This record gives sequence, C-alpha cells and structure tokens, in this order.
Amino acid sequence: MVTPEQIHAGQAAFTKSTLALYDQLVLGATCRLIWRCPIERTLEFYQQQLSANHLEVGVGTGFFLDRSRFPKPTPRLALLDLNTHCLAHTAKRLTHYSPEIYQANILAPIQINMPGFDSIGLNYVLHCLPGAFPEKGIAFANLKALLNPGGVLFGSTVLHGGVSRSLSAKALMRLCNARRVFSNERDDLNGLVQALEQHLKDVRVDVVGCVAQFSGRA
Repeated sequence: MVTPEQIHAGQAAFTKSTLALYDQLVLGATCRLIWRCPIERTLEFYQQQLSANHLEVGVGTGFFLDRSRFPKPTPRLALLDLNTHCLAHTAKRLTHYSPEIYQANILAPIQINMPGFDSIGLNYVLHCLPGAFPEKGIAFANLKALLNPGGVLFGSTVLHGGVSRSLSAKALMRLCNARRVFSNERDDLNGLVQALEQHLKDVRVDVVGCVAQFSGRA
C-alpha cells in the first residue's frame, strides 16, 4: 500500500530554492547529459500534442508550457499539482494565460468539478510517484476521467528497466531513489506500455535515452 509519507516524499524536493535552479540543472543539464533526452526533443513532443484546452499535471516550473505555442493565443490552461510551491511558481510564470489552479493527488480519484480537457500533460511525474507499474497506472485512470472524448494524455518519464542507461544515469537513479525523490526502481518499459494500454487507446511510446515519451487517447 502506498502511504501518505511516500506520496509526500516524491514531491517534497520541489521547494522555492530548488525550483529556482530546476530549469538549468535538471532540464538543461541532467536531461541532456545523463538521461540523454534534450529539452528540444521534449518541446517538439509538446508541440505535437498540445491543445487549446489543456491541463498540466505535475507542473514543475512551467518550462515547457512557457516555450510552447498553443493552437490559439488565448487557450484554456489549467495547472494541477500536489505541491503548492510548484503551483505558485508556474502560475506566476504563466500569468498571461490566467491559468486555473487545482491541488490534488493523482493517485486518488480527483474530486474536483471542472470541464473536461482536450489534452493533459504528465511530464516527468511518473518516476516520482511511489509504487510501480501496473499500480502507477491508476494515475492514468484518474486523469482519463478529466479528458474529453478523443483527448490525448501525454508525457515523459525516466525508466529503470527496458531502456539503455549510462553509468552516470544508473548512479544518479540510485541516489534519487535512495533519497526518495524518485521511486522508479521497478519501472520498466513493458510495465509502462501495459499500464497505458489498460486505460487508453492509440498508445504510442518512444524511447529517448532512458526516457519514455508516451501518449494515448480517451
């Protein structure tokens, strides 16, 4: 059973001070040099999936949304996260979109009354969630309930198994799991695909370095 302490640990590292360094150190350096999935690849992926009626889940710093072009200049944008620091940081960064703000745990049914979305982003979130596949797939089920028919759920996650990992990637993953920032020691490519196909259709998964970029539709 996943405990509240485990859920808290996966997002506790995101504080005001760490968010100030996140774009440069994590997205700029770690993703490119260690996970081997440069931000340009993820930005391109966002552009392929992003709608004008979008929910971002596990918002981080809002880096990719800030650099993406929405299909229209005044999109509906909503932000959902358990971490209030991430919500505040990203809402401020994207204030020109007047985003809706929601706080929720995606491992539980989301009891928020809101209109559905045409796209949901779940970027670099799954490897921070406690548990393993297929149990983590409950997040897909909970978010699917917020998708309009035909809407797309997409994102990226760092995998432990079924992908090529450099020595530096293995070392950093061990450290992140030991500190409970990550919980992906049992996350592998097959488990991710099975969880996606259990809840979504038209599933696609592409591997870049040790990162899986995935999408599926309601």
